[in-house]
Amino acid sequence: MKLSILDQSPISSGQTAKAALEASVKLAQIGEEYKYTRYWIAEHHDLPGLSCSAPEVMLGYIGARTNQIRIGSGAILLPNYRPYKVAETHHLLATLFPNRIDLGIGRSPGGSAEVSMALSKNFLEAVREFPQAVKELKGFLANDFASDHMYAKITAAPLPQTAPELWLLGMSKKSALLAAENGLPYAYADFMSETNGSEIVKLYYDNFTSDHNAKPETIVAVSVICAETTEKAEKLALSSLLWNVLMAKGEAREGIPSVEEAESYPFTTKDKELIMNMKKNMIIGNPQEVRQKLIEIKTMYRATELMLLTITHEPKDKWRSYELIAKELLC
Repeated sequence: MKLSILDQSPISSGQTAKAALEASVKLAQIGEEYKYTRYWIAEHHDLPGLSCSAPEVMLGYIGARTNQIRIGSGAILLPNYRPYKVAETHHLLATLFPNRIDLGIGRSPGGSAEVSMALSKNFLEAVREFPQAVKELKGFLANDFASDHMYAKITAAPLPQTAPELWLLGMSKKSALLAAENGLPYAYADFMSETNGSEIVKLYYDNFTSDHNAKPETIVAVSVICAETTEKAEKLALSSLLWNVLMAKGEAREGIPSVEEAESYPFTTKDKELIMNMKKNMIIGNPQEVRQKLIEIKTMYRATELMLLTITHEPKDKWRSYELIAKELLC
């Protein structure tokens, strides 16, 4: 089974953003040590408790401190940027770190409406133009615009020997069809979805076309917390569950709560209902339980690969979770 890492670079209560970003570097190194296929870091803007607003900057930092693991963005939010600049940036990374760079793209804002305005005054128009932006980005990465195209005479320099691997991320029928129509690999965010994801991924497989004989590939991203015992995993999960409850209330200004904070929090009946709903999209358990559930998800989605998102208050508990899963499935 191919397993990879999705990192949102969360800041825990009592932790600085610098410490959170350094913990992300350590996570990528652990992923490399335990033979995870790739490490992706997400883009978020002005969201409480999340430290990475510029994945392309972190990828340079992480690439210099790892040797083999593929590293990438999960995702660069393309409506915020021009495709040419995105291609230039990732070509530069692919030149520095050959055969290791992934470029995951998405269409969501990654923050509030005000953030969207600050990044791109015409965000909604950019969302409408997203399919065309994807085609332009493909053209710049492949350096293969038709001779009569307005961009035929320019390159997104430097041109690496091997282009970044382009992935389209999403969780809707629209994103699945766009990936299929463009012959792109597709990453589905199961951990965020409340719909029947397997039907969306099937839509991708059924409609996949490619001019270059590419085969459809899928990553399914899932939320996982693994510990030596089920009881410990459930306890560790309280931190991220409380964090999500606080975000829903607009109160999550202090980062990921500690387990102790979560255990003493006065959850209301509504909070508990929200937690029960959130846990439907999480895998929480000991290594054997997590292994079985991951196999079931891979089979249900016909996934090429699974990507694991783990959020705990203590970085060491997150690192241990990935280690336990790797020993169960990769080693």
